Amino acid sequence: MAVELVLGLGNPGPGYAHTRHNAGFTVVDELHRRHGLGPWVRRGGCDAAAASLARTVILAKPQGFMNRSGTAAGELAAGLGLDPGQLLVVVDDVDLPLGTLRLRAAGGPGTHNGLRDICERLGTGFARLRLGVRGSGPVGELADYVLSAFPAAETEAFEASVHRAADAVACAVRDGLERAMNDFNRPVESAAAD
Repeated sequence: MAVELVLGLGNPGPGYAHTRHNAGFTVVDELHRRHGLGPWVRRGGCDAAAASLARTVILAKPQGFMNRSGTAAGELAAGLGLDPGQLLVVVDDVDLPLGTLRLRAAGGPGTHNGLRDICERLGTGFARLRLGVRGSGPVGELADYVLSAFPAAETEAFEASVHRAADAVACAVRDGLERAMNDFNRPVESAAAD
């Protein structure tokens, strides 16, 4: 099934804008910057906008908090008449090293509460792109860590991963999930060598 809706997860409000947990929002914002066709509008509990990625798809950011992402995702997908298989969720992953991407066609939520809420609402049959946000320093208290901003030493690597993730989403829309998984589920070093 082709991707029709790209949903980036995060927390709304300026206080969360540059945190690790808002990596999904950041990727969707980058896609909107590159390919957006109009302004963000509120629809189904999300800020949504159309984008041209070889064809028109919807970009969206749920405007409830992370652990309630499923409500907004379900409302928006139902309002658009989409099946879960037409959804690609972009999300941070503290279990992956900074800069690592993992694109999957389906699966469970792992340790991510936003994915867990979507799975409870829509099942597990939707694609997800996980961005590694774990830096080299100690994690400590998980909630504090994911809600912290990237230190200056990690900012460049995070920005590079956002650009790569936006490329991965565009590839998934244009060429399909399997091609995008083959091209982007590799360590950054081997991807850079191509």
